[in-house]
Amino acid sequence: MSQLVLYHRIADPRSAAVRAEIVRRGLKPQVDFQNVESDGAEGFAALGGRAVPALWDGARLHEGEDRIRLVLDAMMPAEGSA
Repeated sequence: MSQLVLYHRIADPRSAAVRAEIVRRGLKPQVDFQNVESDGAEGFAALGGRAVPALWDGARLHEGEDRIRLVLDAMMPAEGSA
């Protein structure tokens, strides 16, 4: 999978929750955090982004905490499997 991009706002509580979840799951090396108020503004706008947090997977922009958690869940192996 290509590197993911998380578009977020520093002061947004939902963005903070998703950032913390990505770090907790050990996925940070695969996810580039881009603040839509600075370094990520142009990229987010180019993708037609409207709401943060939003996760770009290389093909689709997943907007909203619930949708992002579904993508993160799909990235993680099922508990108990090796």
